[in-house]
Amino acid sequence: MTMTANASQNYSETMIAEITAKYSADPVRTTVDALADKFGKSPRSIIAKLSALGIYQKVERQTKRGEPVVKKEFFVNAVNERLGRELPSVAKMTKVDLQALFELLD
Repeated sequence: MTMTANASQNYSETMIAEITAKYSADPVRTTVDALADKFGKSPRSIIAKLSALGIYQKVERQTKRGEPVVKKEFFVNAVNERLGRELPSVAKMTKVDLQALFELLD
């Protein structure tokens, strides 16, 4: 038995239809967890199936304050761009200082 045949046996067409419908209606982690419980699968398995079907929506990381995570490299590149030159020491600054400098240059 091939891996593809085994994977297709893990989920029936009925299960796939229900997983697709419920997740499409409410694409959140609690839906994934509920589907995992209902079908006796791990949440990771449900996420993998949704990904294979092309409908899984990755959860965007957020800070403790609920803001999107912005990488330090973004600020390094933005500051260098605003200054119009590449300053290697800018990358050695802390993210907080880079963000403050970026805001000052804005």
